[in-house]
Amino acid sequence: MATEQEKRIEHAFWKSEYSGIIILSEDWKQDQSSLPVRLGPLDLDLDCVEALPPEGCGRYFRYYRLKNSWYFTIQSKRYPELLGRKRRIYVAGDFNAWNRAIGDSKWELRPKSDDAETTYELRVPLKYLPLDRAVEFKFVTGEGEWLDAPESAPNRVVRPDGICNFRFNPRQAGRHIFSFRIPKDYEPVGNEKIIWAQDDSKEIHELPHTRFLTKAESNLALGALCEGDRTVFRIFAPRADGVRVAYGMNADGSDFQQVEMECFDGLVWETEIERNLAGAFYFFYIDGTNGEGTTHFDGNFPVLDPYAKACVGHRGPGIVVHPKRIRNSDTQFRGPAWHDMVLMEAHVRDLAAHAPIQLDPVERQGFAGVRKWLKAEGSYLRETGINAIEFQPLQEFDNRSREEYHWGYMTVNYFSPESSYARNPLEGSQIEEFRELVKEFHEEGMAVILDVVYNHVGEPNHLLFIDKYYYFHVDDANDLVNWSGCGNDLRCDTPMARRLILESLKHFVEVYDVDGFRFDLAELIGIEVLREIETELKAIKPSIVLIAEPWSFRGHIQNELRETGFASWNDGYRDFLVKYVRGDGNQDAIAYFLAGSPSTSRFVAQTINYTESHDDYAWIDRITERAGHDGSDPTSLDRRRSHLMAAVLFASLGIPMFSAGQDFLRSKRGVHNTYQRGDLNALDYNRRLMYVGTHDYFRSWIRFRRSGAGAALRCDGGLPDGYLRCFHAEGSSAVLASFNHDGSREVPRLLFGINPHFGYASIDCPLLERHRFVQIADHERFDPDGLDSARISLRDGAVHLPPLSCGLWIVE
Repeated sequence: MATEQEKRIEHAFWKSEYSGIIILSEDWKQDQSSLPVRLGPLDLDLDCVEALPPEGCGRYFRYYRLKNSWYFTIQSKRYPELLGRKRRIYVAGDFNAWNRAIGDSKWELRPKSDDAETTYELRVPLKYLPLDRAVEFKFVTGEGEWLDAPESAPNRVVRPDGICNFRFNPRQAGRHIFSFRIPKDYEPVGNEKIIWAQDDSKEIHELPHTRFLTKAESNLALGALCEGDRTVFRIFAPRADGVRVAYGMNADGSDFQQVEMECFDGLVWETEIERNLAGAFYFFYIDGTNGEGTTHFDGNFPVLDPYAKACVGHRGPGIVVHPKRIRNSDTQFRGPAWHDMVLMEAHVRDLAAHAPIQLDPVERQGFAGVRKWLKAEGSYLRETGINAIEFQPLQEFDNRSREEYHWGYMTVNYFSPESSYARNPLEGSQIEEFRELVKEFHEEGMAVILDVVYNHVGEPNHLLFIDKYYYFHVDDANDLVNWSGCGNDLRCDTPMARRLILESLKHFVEVYDVDGFRFDLAELIGIEVLREIETELKAIKPSIVLIAEPWSFRGHIQNELRETGFASWNDGYRDFLVKYVRGDGNQDAIAYFLAGSPSTSRFVAQTINYTESHDDYAWIDRITERAGHDGSDPTSLDRRRSHLMAAVLFASLGIPMFSAGQDFLRSKRGVHNTYQRGDLNALDYNRRLMYVGTHDYFRSWIRFRRSGAGAALRCDGGLPDGYLRCFHAEGSSAVLASFNHDGSREVPRLLFGINPHFGYASIDCPLLERHRFVQIADHERFDPDGLDSARISLRDGAVHLPPLSCGLWIVE
């Protein structure tokens, strides 16, 4: 064991505004009041130094000791794959031969409660773990899925092969973590640190500056501001030692002049040029002092202005835009009510690449091609019957060339529409082209929703060169945090990051009349920032559509979102329906999802029901009988199951969304992640003709759902208790769903039935004795006037559903 003089601080970090955590390299066995730590550089006493209880230490280290036992512990909210699912979890490590622990009840963690978010724990007698050395461990599911050891874990170790594990150190058994507070009237110095004051060496552990730096803010207008005969450049760079702006009329920088900027308030740097520079190009250069891992200043790196209203490309330069070009929209489109929406997710280039109309190569790459395709005779966008389109990201992203295909989820500027989608990016034509595109969608009665990425940024990471600590989450080692999976999680809750997010969103609403946003990995943005976004945007456009992807690799905020005005992508719906159409479902789940997922939705339209999006397999590839998930040549059973899926999707309460091309069985040939595969993602419109029946089946359902006859499928507000009633056959997941069952709405009553099994399903339905129903759809056909032949049998008070069939009836 180490001597008392060898005890040292392993980690120290701020936890909240006035408190922090100190982690020692081994347990402190003396009274906590004798812990020799002080706050430097002023050598002050810390207020209220308290040892965390062993269970509290376990939250950080994933293990702790109580009396004669060790306890291993994890929380399901840290692992989205565990939430709401019954999974077996084991601890595996050097002490139990790793993989051999899987399936061994001796090493299985048990849930401490039945909550969706719970703690899993395992008690292990002392004799099973070493007391004389440190070893490594990790958590693993019964299926062999290893749960990550996050960078935030203070006992995380990285092997030479890149594998990350936890370290079990018997000397850190649950008396090695202490919390501290500082006085509320403490005036920050700017380089606070924790000092170990027990011996003459006075070991120092520097604290990150985030406790004070991240409160810095300014209300000054930022960016390139031209008015009359002058142009003002401003940038927020709170820790810079010097800032220069370089500008000129040649985008290659050959004529750029550099001007030193002044910082007059300690935060914002500014210079004024006695000239209107509209149309000019510019960069910032930011100098600063680089501490150990705490900054990323490089006075030679050209920084793209975060507030640039147009960019030449992902590296810049920014373009000085005259205010008249970014004036507020003259009119404001009011899109369909949420409960009336039918959404299509689409990508600009995927839509235009093979559109069967005359387009030049540049048009096929961007906004101009989509505009022409929208207006063309036989336009796919119009004939589907959608009334809202959700575009994959089109704020400036980091494709390396104009020609390179990119999904767009690596944003480098939040104000500029993507330059590679424009005809003349050197002139910033993306401004006018995108404005016209939105306007023409509005003329067709379609709302325009943008997928936006505010949880991380693309490369080059311009914000990193402005201030790493201010704009990004870092761990105790000052490394960038990676809950997004992209390596640089944005610190969205700092005043100026929050302002950047809000002002860029408002810019797209005010200037381009965008109708809504879908927030990628919204959990990382944070519920408080999301609430502020809702308040600010609804003040501008009350009909604004707000959609969240409610998870990240850090956790899930579905429950918190329930109390907001955000809708959420329903991943549970997607995963369930894949299984259901294969006959692997249950009665409760199909009734739950048909009802709009009521436990997670405060109002019915708060759930976005979908079965395919840009990410992961295409629908047909996911469910196909063909080998290798390649559904490019679907079987008749693949197609039948796709029709059953479409029927459930459009019959479910909530907002239905489908992916462009899903209605004609678009395949990505079994490739799981196609984020840079324009060849696989581009829509092959020939399949519209090859699978015209499926394409028409989708269209018919959409047309009916939006009609007066289908109003029962569009429930406004909360779900009344008696509105939906489901009937089942014993031992089968086949279902009959009665919409407007209680007659509470003055709309036609509907009866929807589906049988995903290979055998017949007969479902008793007392409604048949009280009402006369007319069948208007089955698994192949849709006629709102009624099917005139081969109707599903209704007799003896029951609906007799054939194998792999569905039906829709309306009260006559």
